[in-house]
Amino acid sequence: MSDTSLKHLAIIMDGNGRWAKERGLKRTKGHEKGAETIRDITTYCANHPTIETVTFYAFSTENWKRPKLEVEFLMKLLDRYLKNELSTYQEQKVRFKAIGNIGALSKPLQKRIAQTEELTKTNTKLIQVLALNYGARAEITTAVNQLIAEGKKSVAEEDISSALQTPYADIDLLIRTSGEERLSNFLLWQLSYSEFHFTPTLWPDFTASELDDIIKDFKQRSRRFGGA
Repeated sequence: MSDTSLKHLAIIMDGNGRWAKERGLKRTKGHEKGAETIRDITTYCANHPTIETVTFYAFSTENWKRPKLEVEFLMKLLDRYLKNELSTYQEQKVRFKAIGNIGALSKPLQKRIAQTEELTKTNTKLIQVLALNYGARAEITTAVNQLIAEGKKSVAEEDISSALQTPYADIDLLIRTSGEERLSNFLLWQLSYSEFHFTPTLWPDFTASELDDIIKDFKQRSRRFGGA
């Protein structure tokens, strides 16, 4: 049976560096503009009639390979983003949640993340998830090891799903910007029956209007979840 209700949206934000390069700017400017786009898209999702969760791929386990100064900037930008966005979270009734290996981040950043999660935990209009130092294979491996440690002799799909860091509804729609067409180790378990949309738009140029058009296209699709 086809189901085109959109409850969980996931986005791989790509193209900040290319956006800056095209304009003769430092890559950091692209990241700053990209952070503004996160706010705009989150606000759109908070006011959408069916979207309950939006998950952004903010920093992967592979992103540590980037130049040290860029990584340091990204960590500072994240801290500043969470500090500045708290008022937006509260106004829009958005609950913030982080997934990934948060323990590998700096202690001050861990504290900022924990504080933001605590201060927004009663907000019910939308859950905004940021995947930070996240890798899907690591998430699945950790979940299985957790189940083994709990004494599980046999593991069912439902066990793994419940042990993951993302115990929300499976992804209905995945969007990746900048023209790249790969998953990059993002939410592999949760994307099993998702619809995909790849757009050439660079993330800093992505708008709520384009998202609205993508959702309209999504609603025209026939989702059979492996059925005929």
